[in-house]
Parts: sequence; structure tokens; C-alpha cells
Amino acid sequence: MGLTRHQRWLLTPVLPLLTLAGCSGDGLGDLKAYVAEVRERPHAAIQPIPEIAQIETFTYVTADRRDPFSPVVSDRQRQKVAPSSGPVPDFLRPKEELEQFPLDSLRMVGSVEQGEDMWGLVRSTDQVIHRTKAGDYLGQNHGQISRITEEAIDLTEIVSDGQGGYRERAASLTLAE
Repeated sequence: MGLTRHQRWLLTPVLPLLTLAGCSGDGLGDLKAYVAEVRERPHAAIQPIPEIAQIETFTYVTADRRDPFSPVVSDRQRQKVAPSSGPVPDFLRPKEELEQFPLDSLRMVGSVEQGEDMWGLVRSTDQVIHRTKAGDYLGQNHGQISRITEEAIDLTEIVSDGQGGYRERAASLTLAE
């Protein structure tokens, strides 16, 4: 049972009107009731802003106290402990690759002899093996290789003496088993 063309033509404008008529209720009855209930509740008193406690100020008087921004060692004591005329690291020298690692993190893994030259093989913490010779630097204390044998790499480090000067210290890397 189908609709004729004439019947469809009549229903086309009526159908949207019927749909809109079904939406005539606002559907906000529950919301309006809730809002009315909330408005009728007793109002709570607003708490006053708490009073901020005043911080006691302090004025630093340097009458008989030392200046906190000056070094503990006085100028008179500094003159007594003048830096020695010992070794001084060359800070202008370009750093070599193995100087970025602490000496105790480097491992000697072997040696190679080529003619009269003895090369030391050193493994760094990034697991790269580096070839070194006498005169190269390694470690973070300006350590310069003085001698390479089959069992060890001997070097001389220049370390701070804690009083503004430097001193030499012997160190070595031994062959890792």
C-alpha cells in the first residue's frame, strides 16, 4: 500500500511541522527545580581573610663579624702561603679526547709495539678503544703519559695542592685482566 504522488505532495510540508510540534516542551523542568532548591538554601557566611604574620627583620651589622661574602683566608694568611713555583698546567693547550674521562674509569686493555714505538690501548667508558703514546694526555687531572710498558701506562698528573698551587703526582693504568 503505497502513497500516491498527490498524497506525498501533501505530507511533505506537514511532516516537519509535526516533528517541531513534538519538541514544544522545554524539558528543563528538572533543572529549574534544582536551581530553585539551591537558591532557597541558607547562605553560608564567608570566612574573613586570615591575617598574615609579620616577619621580624634582621639588620646585619658588621662591627665585629666577618663579611660573609669574603673568603675565610685573610690577605695576611694568603701572603704567607704564596703559590709555589712548582708545576702549572697548561690551560691553553687543546684538550685531548681521553681527558674528558676520570682516570679511574679508563682501562688499559693492551699494548702494541711498532718498531721502536710502544702504544698503549685504553678503553674508555663509552667502550671505545683508544691508541695512546708517550706524551699524550689522559684523565681529568692534566695527566701526561711518561712511559708505556706491556703491563702498565705510567703518567704524571698535575693536581691542586689546595693552597693555590699545584704539585705533580705519579699515577698509572695497569693491564686489565
